[in-house]
Order: sequence, then C-alpha cells, then structure tokens
Amino acid sequence: MEHLVRPCYKKKSGYIFAKRAEDIAREYGIARIARLASNENPEPISQASREAAEEALLKVNRYPDERVNVLMNALKARYGNYNFVSGVGMDGVIETIFRTLVDPGEPVVISTPTFSFYSLAATGQGAEIITVPREADFSVDVKKVVREGSRAKVVVVCSPNNPSGNATPVDLIAELLEGIEGVLFLDNAYVEFSDYDYLPLMKKYENLILGRTFSKVYSLAGLRIGYAFVPRWLMPWYQRASTPFAINSVSAAAAAAALSDKAHAERYVAQVRQWRKRFIAEVKYPVLPSDANFVMIDISPFNCDEVTIELARHGVVVRSCRSFAGLPDNYIRVSIGENWENERFLQVINAL
Repeated sequence: MEHLVRPCYKKKSGYIFAKRAEDIAREYGIARIARLASNENPEPISQASREAAEEALLKVNRYPDERVNVLMNALKARYGNYNFVSGVGMDGVIETIFRTLVDPGEPVVISTPTFSFYSLAATGQGAEIITVPREADFSVDVKKVVREGSRAKVVVVCSPNNPSGNATPVDLIAELLEGIEGVLFLDNAYVEFSDYDYLPLMKKYENLILGRTFSKVYSLAGLRIGYAFVPRWLMPWYQRASTPFAINSVSAAAAAAALSDKAHAERYVAQVRQWRKRFIAEVKYPVLPSDANFVMIDISPFNCDEVTIELARHGVVVRSCRSFAGLPDNYIRVSIGENWENERFLQVINAL
C-alpha cells in the first residue's frame, strides 16, 4: 500500500531529532545527562503556570475554548492591542500559515541554513521551495531574498536564527518587507534572549507575521504552545484554515499564567546571557556570537557527528548540525542549560 504515499515524502526525510537523553543514559550507563540539544529552559514551569494548569485539568471533560480567549487576553495584556493567532507550537503556526496562503506549486522562499521544519511544512502544502543561502557570517542576503521572493506569497526568515544564533537587524527586516510583494514570516522563537524588538514593524507593515513560542523562555516546551502577531486582514482566513480546538485548555491556561510571571523568564534570560559570554571565552573552539539561548561552535578539524557521539559518551547531549541543509559538517549547537550541565560541557569539549 506504500504506493499511496505522496512522492514528496518519499524523496525527502522528515524532521531529524536529537538523540534522546534517556537512550544515551541507558547506552552508556550514565545516571545524569546534561541535556543541551533542544534549546529548552531547564527550569521547571512557574508556580503560576502550574496552578493554572492544575485548575484547567479539572475541566478537560469539555472541549477547550475554540478562540483560546484566556491566552489571547493575556497576550493583549502583556503586549498591547495587536492581533494574535495560536497553534500547536511554532510548528502548528507555520503549518497553518502555509495552509492559509500557499497553493500547490507556488514558491516559498527560505533563508538558509535554518530550522528544517519550514521546508517540511511547505513541502506538505505542495509548495515550490526556494532556498537563499546566508552570507559567510550567517547574515541574511537581503537583496537576494528580495529578488527570489518577488513572486512568493511567503518568505521565511528566522531571527535569531536557528542554528547560527545571530539576529537580523530591524532595519534589514524593514528593507526586506519593503521589497517583497508577499508575506514575511519572521520566526522570533528566541527573540527574548536578544536585544532586538521587531514589534514596531507590525504597526507599519501589513505583510509581516511575527512567530513566537512558549517552549523556550517560559519552560513550556512539553505543552506545545505557539502564537504569532499577525496583520488584521489575515485573522479570519487563518482561523478558517486552523485545526479545530488545536490548543488544549491546560496548555492555554499555563501559557496565559506564564505571561504574568516576568521574574521566571528573566532568570533564564540572565542565565543565558552569562553563559553565552563564558562559552565564547572558555571553549577552546570558535564560538559564534549568539542572540539566542544556544551557541553554534566550529569544532574543526572534527566533524559534528563524531563530536556529538564523543560528548554523549561523557553524558553530554548536544545537537549535531548535519541535518541543517547548507551548513558544513563542522558545527555543533549547544543549548544553555543549568550551571552543572554547562560546566560539564566545558570540561568535556575542552578535553577533545
């Protein structure tokens, strides 16, 4: 029956996950694993989020609010009178944007190397995928993106970029918005760890979507909550294309409460800023400047897979960057974790 599967999925691999910490612990007999592969906040969820989730759990015999008003109201209270949509993680938002705007055969332009799910989601919609390589320093080639994106309904840029960690300056994003006819999906999953603020652009441009997530700074990766700032014209069409009841009531309640606990997020942001500096100063291999909660490291003359395996043997899980199309195989990506995890990583990487 495999002949029924669409050819696009036979030609292209799916999302490649980092090796599970539990599997590494079992394989190497290590009780405590430093989990530095998935850009998660190692701190447990805030007390406010936990209490809200527990209360919502008592009502899960009923369908959740299809408009997710508890979350939408919390977002407006936090950021002001913007228009918001939600999805099951950032991935769910991305899928729905493509579903809403892109017909099979239409082009989607992606600035690479970057998060592989953009390409996977566009493939699922039957889009023609056009990749525009970043410059040698991983900055966005704005002129080429504008040129290639002239006939695209959707252009995708990640800032701060995954896996390189660098952010694109606001003026360059404005230049890109001025130059394209379609929509720019600007993935801001890691923006809380940077000094960049793209929100003022939403007041000026009708073709900007800012994607955000609760998976990073708010410690809610396991609840899968994504959202986006969108122009008003897109709202009814996005809602029409969305999966019904996509955000469950427990996730919505936890996310709404997380927005009220700024101290919880600020602690991890401070942790990230401190350890980014230490990694740059103390890792013996070149560490790229980062605006995110991870760093990318050039581990030449080794390749990413052999270093990832060697680190795992010593109880440290990092991300091999081999799965990022267009990126040489001499890079690894390392999340900022707890102090002991970061110290363990420093010890092991500097012994290679």
